[in-house]
This record gives sequence, structure tokens and C-alpha cells, in this order.
Amino acid sequence: MVATDRTTGPERARAAAAAVTDPELPMLTLADLGILRRVEIEEDGTAAVWITPTYSGCPALAEMRADVDRAVRGAGFDRVEVRTELSPPWTTDWITDEGRRKLSENGISPPGGAPRRAPGPVPLTLMPTRTVPRCPLCGAADTEELSRFGATSCKSLHRCRSCLEPFEHVKEI
Repeated sequence: MVATDRTTGPERARAAAAAVTDPELPMLTLADLGILRRVEIEEDGTAAVWITPTYSGCPALAEMRADVDRAVRGAGFDRVEVRTELSPPWTTDWITDEGRRKLSENGISPPGGAPRRAPGPVPLTLMPTRTVPRCPLCGAADTEELSRFGATSCKSLHRCRSCLEPFEHVKEI
């Protein structure tokens, strides 16, 4: 069946794509992460879905595309195109409040505000920028970074000096 209803089709396709979970943070949907940009039904009935990866080299992008394709086809669309949109680049500011809550509930420290940059070329900074996140388990602010890279390159590994538990933190981008 080809879904051609242009009134309910976009909402149905968007709901299907929005419910897809992130392969690296499965407690979050693509909508929670702000990765899902837009969904349109084209004249020929193709469901076109635009996503923005968390960064251009994200190894999970192929899996996300396949999962979105499968979910939208499961919502009744025979033709699906998942397109990558790189501009503007994704920022952790796009993570929804619900997404931040889910991260914290799952023991992962959500990111703070993304760094603000002036328009134009990205300035070179030789000193690393470090965020000192609160512990998502006990709420303490006294934490230390154990490794700049966690299970994925978008997370860092920390330990709470109060409860002594390790936790991951989603880096601000």
C-alpha cells in the first residue's frame, strides 16, 4: 500500500520516525535528541525524513537511517527516503527537557548549555573546555573526570566524590 493521504500522512510518518530510539542512548528517541528535523510526504507518496547526526562522523548514523526507514515503512509507507541535513549542525541544546530527564533517570549526566560561538570561522582554542557535571545519582556537584571519552565519543566518564559512583556525561556540543 502506498500512503498518499497528505493530511494525516506527515503526522503518521513523523510519529513513526520520532519514536525510533538512538542506538547509543536507547532510552532516548530521535525526537528527544533533536535529531529528527522534518518529515514531508512528496507528491509520489514518498515519505521524506530529514535527520541531523550528532556529529558528521557519528558511527550510529547508518543504524539510525535504517531504523527510521523500517519504522516509517511499518507506518504504511512503501517509499521512504531518509536524508541527512548537516546545516545547521546539531547541538546538545536540541535535546528536549524530556530527553534530559530520561538521561538523568538512567544515570547519565545530561549536558549543560552548548558553547556559544560568534558567526564566522570557529576560533582555535588550545586549552580544553571542561564541564563539571552534577552526579545524576545523588545530585552532588563534587565530581571528577576519569576519561574524556566514555562508551561513545560523545560522552565522558566521571566519578562522584560524594557517593563514589561512576557515571557518564553527554558532552556539550
